[in-house]
Amino acid sequence: MIRWQSLWQFIFALYRRFENNNDKFIEPSNLRSPFWRMEESGIVFSASGGRVAQIEEQFVAQALNTRWQDFDRATQSAACALVFDSLAVGVAGYCAAHAAQVSAAVAGWGGACGSGGDARGFILGGATGGWSPAQAAFVNAFQIHAQEFDCVHEPAVAHPMATVCAALLAEAARAPVHGADFLAAVIAGIEVVATLGVAARTGPRFFRPALAGVFGSALALARLRKVPRATARAALGHALSFASGTMQAHVEGKPTLALQVAHAARSAVEACDLACAGIPAPDDAISGPFGYLALFEDETDIRSALAQTDRAWRVTEVSIKPFPTGRAAHGGLTALREAMVDHGLSAENLVRFTYRAPPLIARLVGRPAKPDMTVAYARLCFAWLAALQLTQGRVALSAFTQERLSDPVLLALAQRFAIEDDGTADPAAFGPGEAIVECRDGRSIVIGVSRQPGAPDYPLDEAELLDKAAECLAFGGLAQDRGTREGDAHAAAKALHEAVLAIPGQRDVVATLKPLLTVRR
Repeated sequence: MIRWQSLWQFIFALYRRFENNNDKFIEPSNLRSPFWRMEESGIVFSASGGRVAQIEEQFVAQALNTRWQDFDRATQSAACALVFDSLAVGVAGYCAAHAAQVSAAVAGWGGACGSGGDARGFILGGATGGWSPAQAAFVNAFQIHAQEFDCVHEPAVAHPMATVCAALLAEAARAPVHGADFLAAVIAGIEVVATLGVAARTGPRFFRPALAGVFGSALALARLRKVPRATARAALGHALSFASGTMQAHVEGKPTLALQVAHAARSAVEACDLACAGIPAPDDAISGPFGYLALFEDETDIRSALAQTDRAWRVTEVSIKPFPTGRAAHGGLTALREAMVDHGLSAENLVRFTYRAPPLIARLVGRPAKPDMTVAYARLCFAWLAALQLTQGRVALSAFTQERLSDPVLLALAQRFAIEDDGTADPAAFGPGEAIVECRDGRSIVIGVSRQPGAPDYPLDEAELLDKAAECLAFGGLAQDRGTREGDAHAAAKALHEAVLAIPGQRDVVATLKPLLTVRR
């Protein structure tokens, strides 16, 4: 029996063989509305007619046609906010667990530390020495994701900026890049990553931030380089060859989770380089029988994801994290904070804290606290994170020390926290959630969580963004390197914020940002 998906792919293959005009321009207004689709009853055509646009063609044309001046103010503001947040988080990652070891290992791959050639990249929070673009992309992507503080597109279950920002920053160090092009490429890359994630109808089997990230970053680079459409499509093909990422690292809580993101960013640079060198690659990297959708996702509806013409750009759908933990823990931590502030909850008075939420929450952060936890595991363990917040007042970057990870008091307190699956059908839902708090004084407190701080409908304000950035810059040692007092990290954060807001008018992004992101060690 032939599955409809296979028949659909077969028809597309025949179409591509006989029409042979793949370079025909696609109007931006038609990018999200192909004129026919496959349903169980057969092929359904739209009344408007027109040329069939393949999935890869739509992604490529949409990315290459993005122009900064065409975006509305909300889209532009969202892009600048994500760049600012990602750069600050990346600086903090310079002092993350294993970051020094990663940099040392990558330096041995050749091209770093003043070796000449294309080695002009730099590491966020590091010294200004030269790195090759691929090396810089790898290390910076690791640093951005290493502490689970980077932004997230919740419906896609993906962290788009760890790969996209790292890859574009590496490219911008090769030669002067105009700020407007840089930001347009950011928006284009996020659009691809998020759309691939939103198209999934089941929970992730593979690590989507890395897998979708390599495709989004490859097209972001193609947009920045302004390559022909055929070259951009070849970059997607090479990206498929490099695509990888397993959820096993997430289950075990190992730093290889961030390394998978790092590999994706580096692979995107390499994929674009190979495409620009004229090396052929698979055409149907996304929709082919052995492409991304068929290999890495169980069930998808990519055409519905592409055909949403009444929505804003996906960059406006990205959440900025207020806590350096897995996003799935944020609903419970938000409820716990309310219980502490509004109801006076303390460790002494807590009997049991149960957070009922969609199944994704239990799957991602419902793991038990244990004495031999790694830092990466602890960031994904709601019970331990909640115990930390209840005793320390907040979850800070500096809290993840080996002493605290093995603290018997925290480990014992963590046993009073639990996550309960509420049976929600949506495999990508982060909420709503509900906390049930049982207290020793006999009170039973119920706290609903309908939205999470940092989400598009509940954004962090400018002061909160600056506070987060200041913490990141201080943790990464950047504020101290500038000779400022610890309390003046806000001055460094404000200077970086102003520089990012000025990017659209700058002719050289790296010349503008690099002095604010590297240290004089």
